Amino acid sequence: MEIKKAEFTLSAPMVSMCPKDTKPEYAFIGRSNVGKSSLINMLTNNKKLAKISATPGKTLLINHFIINNEWYLVDLPGYGYAKRSKKEIAKLDQMIQGYILQREQLVNVFLLVDVRLEAQKIDLEFIEWLGQSGVPFAIVFTKADKLSPTKVRQNIDAYKKVLMETWEELPPIFVTSSEKKEGRDEVLDYIDSINQELKNG
Repeated sequence: MEIKKAEFTLSAPMVSMCPKDTKPEYAFIGRSNVGKSSLINMLTNNKKLAKISATPGKTLLINHFIINNEWYLVDLPGYGYAKRSKKEIAKLDQMIQGYILQREQLVNVFLLVDVRLEAQKIDLEFIEWLGQSGVPFAIVFTKADKLSPTKVRQNIDAYKKVLMETWEELPPIFVTSSEKKEGRDEVLDYIDSINQELKNG
């Protein structure tokens, strides 16, 4: 898939204020500081599309970007940022869950995971929740350029092993590096294949 056009549409504080549109939506989510904005900018070939912040946990809204006038890339708030109050965390959780469970246009969630870390409880719980809620999702490992290819493979194998304890079948897995544009074609081709299925459905 070639991205010819990527534009910011709107930021919504709740699902009811998201675009009144029927185009398919692909949501990107992960723990604070996982490299989400960098990945979105790399996928869309636009360094300024998603705001990259030095402070983790800056995205507090549901951000919609229209791609090629055909589908939406949705930037969801990061979770697990320790410096938030319990009230803020509860509000964010409610917003994220509301969007994921209620948004009919959502066709896939891309869960971002830092490939340098071992499986984190908060991510595993989120994966479990997506599974129980029947939400289609894929796992995107980020920051692959920060490790050797061998170490990347080892870490992903270890992650898969943890998942296999509770999952019979693993979701699609992508390995990316925003620095080196690694994984870009694979993620975009996956989105494209779902879009084609929807059109032919």
